[in-house]
Amino acid sequence: MLKEFKEFAMRGNVMDLAIAVIIGGAFGKIIASLVNDILMPLIGLLLGGLDFSGLSVAVGEAVIAYGAFIQAVVDFIIVAFVIFLLVRAMNKMKKPAPAAPAEPTTKECPYCFSAIPLKATRCPNCTSQL
Repeated sequence: MLKEFKEFAMRGNVMDLAIAVIIGGAFGKIIASLVNDILMPLIGLLLGGLDFSGLSVAVGEAVIAYGAFIQAVVDFIIVAFVIFLLVRAMNKMKKPAPAAPAEPTTKECPYCFSAIPLKATRCPNCTSQL
C-alpha cells in the first residue's frame, strides 16, 4: 500500500497540481494585498471615503457584515481579471506548432507539366506513358 501511494504521489500530474496549489496560494496573497492595500483605498477615495470592510447591519443580535461580502466579490473579480490577463499573455507568447506538410496527392507530368494523380501511369492531358 505504501508503494502504491508513493507511485501515486510521484506521478507527474500530481506533482504539477501540488506545485500549482502552492503557487496559487502565494499568488492569492499578492492579489489580496493589492486589493486591500492599494485598490480598495483608492476606490474608497473615489467614492467619498467609503470603506466596504466596515459596512454591516444589525438584525436583532446578529450582525450581517455585508461589507466583507462586497470586499470578497471585489477580490474575486480582480483575481479573475488578473488570471485572465496572465493566461491571455501566456497564449500570445506561445508559438503555434508548425503544421506538418500534407502528403502530396498529385505529381507533375514530366512532358506537359500538368498535375496528375500519384498513381497515374498515363497523363490524361497529353496521353504520355509515365
